Amino acid sequence: MALNTSADAPLPVGEVSRLIGGWIDRLGAIWVEGQITQLSRRPGAGVVFMTLRDPSHDISVSVTCYRQVFDAVADVVSEGARVVVRAKPEWYERRGQLSLRAAEIKPVGVGELLARIEQLKKSLAAEGLFSPERKKTLPFLPQLIGLVTGRASAAERDVLENARHRWPAVRFEVRNVPVQGVHAVPQVVQAVKDLDAHGEVDVIIVARGGGSVEDLLPFSDEQLVRAVASCRTPVVSAIGHEPDNPLLDHVADLRASTPTDAAKKVVPDVGEEYERVQWLRDRARRSIDAFLERETRGLAHALGRPAMEHPHRMVEEREEQVAALVDRSRRTLGHLLDRAGSELTHTHARVVALSPAATLQRGYAVLQKPDGTVVRAPAEVAADEELRARVAEGDFTVRAVGSAQPTAEAVRPGTAQPGAARPGTVQNSDNGEN
Repeated sequence: MALNTSADAPLPVGEVSRLIGGWIDRLGAIWVEGQITQLSRRPGAGVVFMTLRDPSHDISVSVTCYRQVFDAVADVVSEGARVVVRAKPEWYERRGQLSLRAAEIKPVGVGELLARIEQLKKSLAAEGLFSPERKKTLPFLPQLIGLVTGRASAAERDVLENARHRWPAVRFEVRNVPVQGVHAVPQVVQAVKDLDAHGEVDVIIVARGGGSVEDLLPFSDEQLVRAVASCRTPVVSAIGHEPDNPLLDHVADLRASTPTDAAKKVVPDVGEEYERVQWLRDRARRSIDAFLERETRGLAHALGRPAMEHPHRMVEEREEQVAALVDRSRRTLGHLLDRAGSELTHTHARVVALSPAATLQRGYAVLQKPDGTVVRAPAEVAADEELRARVAEGDFTVRAVGSAQPTAEAVRPGTAQPGAARPGTVQNSDNGEN
């Protein structure tokens, strides 16, 4: 229950420790898994002291057990071993310290560890952390490489020496951390996060040499796998040797079989690149030479054609054709003009023959009233009516004399006798002729 305390009514330290002990005493026995980091077996002592640590977190707890409990597994359990302990939490009031009183200790076998790793592998794969689509491409020539490895280890030496041998100008940002044991996971995770946050690091290599399954367990830890999966910087796994295959290999963007192999895959070889540049340059030169030779042959072939050797010949041939066509067109046009002239002459003759003017040339006259109306019958003319007579050479005025006759003949100029005035005749008003 909650305690009612205040600055005026505080609880003594002993009472607080006693109450905590009472709460813990009510807890039952539990099974706990961890890694033994400290083991104290004093000669003649009936109690064994151990420290049990969580490999994935910086948390540990003290464990005590009777000697006979530990002696049952003393041959297979030592510092660094992973164990499962059935224990009851205990509270030491005098020191205010929590510990576990172990009643049974069981070592975690390699087979069980591998089974757990396999189960974790399936779980993480189902989440898509091992998907090839997540893999990032490594830069061709990284300017700064982050390296997470053990201090003064063979893995560090292999990576640095091989990388600098291949490309002397390459630079490294090294983080030395424990690569096995209870402190490995949190420090490796922190080193990876630090390098990922580094703005100049282009690729991160996590490397260590070979070892037993227990030694490589930190690189199959879920916390480390998820930390690598969340990195924005490409990560290369170089753990152990070819047969070793921790979960870090599956989540990393590239797996190297050894630290030396990691250096070869991350850093290009300057000699090989120089040879490749030379090969590409030679290939380009050969391609250009072949292209120029091919185009030269094509140009020579084109220049050897008759049209290119004698370009005026084609113009001359076309000139003769054009001249023939011009002559033909002229002849054709002349024939058409001659035919059209003949047709025009015949048409003009027919028009002239049918023209009223031609009729007047034969001596006929046309009589018109003052309003221009043509006289067609004698009945249309009144006595003494003035008319206009139109002849071939002009016109003149005439006057009708007497009354009109139904059968009057047409009057021709000059046919009437001078001074005569007969019925049905007309008198010329201009010259006095009838």
